[in-house]
Amino acid sequence: MQTQLADFIRDTPEGREAEAILRKCVHCGFCTATCPTYQVLGDDLDSPRGRIYLMKRALEGAPVTAKTRLHLDRCLTCRACETTCPSGVRYGRLVDIGRALVEARTTRGPMNRFLRAALGFVLRRRRLFGFLVAVGRLARPLLPGALKAKLPSAVAPPGAWPAPRHARKMLVLAGCVQPSLAPSINAAAARVLDRFGVSLIEAPGAGCCGALRFHLDFQEQGRDDMRALIDAWWPLVERGEVEAIVMTASGCGVTIKDYGHLLGEDRHYRQKAARISALARDLAEVIPIEAIPEGSAAGRVAFHSPCTLQHGQQIRGTVEARLARAGFEVTAVRDAHLCCGSAGTYSLLHSEIAGELRSRKLLTLNEGGPDEIATANIGCLSHLQGAAQVPVRHWIEILDDALRRKMPA
Repeated sequence: MQTQLADFIRDTPEGREAEAILRKCVHCGFCTATCPTYQVLGDDLDSPRGRIYLMKRALEGAPVTAKTRLHLDRCLTCRACETTCPSGVRYGRLVDIGRALVEARTTRGPMNRFLRAALGFVLRRRRLFGFLVAVGRLARPLLPGALKAKLPSAVAPPGAWPAPRHARKMLVLAGCVQPSLAPSINAAAARVLDRFGVSLIEAPGAGCCGALRFHLDFQEQGRDDMRALIDAWWPLVERGEVEAIVMTASGCGVTIKDYGHLLGEDRHYRQKAARISALARDLAEVIPIEAIPEGSAAGRVAFHSPCTLQHGQQIRGTVEARLARAGFEVTAVRDAHLCCGSAGTYSLLHSEIAGELRSRKLLTLNEGGPDEIATANIGCLSHLQGAAQVPVRHWIEILDDALRRKMPA
């Protein structure tokens, strides 16, 4: 695609990157077949091809409007288009640049600004969010349906977290909302890894990964959160006390694996950020499949692979193989590449589209008659749980249950 970037961005790092990405796009339209919003809305401007055209025009200096911003806002950033694209267009990176430009050149309405600011303020503060969840559960009957669906009716207790006892140690990110919505996830991960000779630890003061505010279009504030997390982890990393940084939420994982790029222009943090990215691993990548005892007749599980896992991190089949090894029948899921509609705060900001995508996803997940649905990201888990007819859990909790029956601690 030929481009003539405007003077204000042509010779900037963002401009050079955007131009390189745009030149790869041939507007073939393959991406429309796997774009969730295009499937729902049928508008080419709500497809990657259409959004690329809008961003190209903005980068060339054409006027941008609230309508331009709306089409970019509606993008889930699922990155299914990247998996589909035969030309290797890095759409996710382009849309980050395009959104920052459009955000700077348009003005949101006061209610929209307030909602985004409130989400960015509340969700990344673990204690405040936990308090509000507890209050919300007490007032659950009085809440509107959409908000009620976001709150779990019960929170499973985390269970025992093994004390560090192994020479091999890995860091794990506690996350923002996960400790309040599903504290059992990281505890289950710690128990599973403990059985395989790895102690899982959390670093004091480690907060939000930065994805939350970054994707709410507070990109610089999101980078501040990234720097703060690096600072919390760095003493353990610098001393060589941990061999990996484990992510039990694929949404956080895909962001942290990209720190080297996101902070690549920060001379104070670029080297640290690259080191953190190099150490980052999804949980499925650090659990050796050969160490899982083979089993049978453990139950039927449908696995919803989050977009951040299969498209963002390009990890496919890894979780399913581990569940199958433990004896679970992993059912086939039609259109497994499509997003469930969660996408971080997307399901709160675009609830109608998110709800339609969730309905479609649950329909395909249930086709195999599973006993439960497994996933790898707290956002997907919470979103699906709000309308699912069978239990929805993180896959590590399901594996932990199976191992406890076969491998007493």
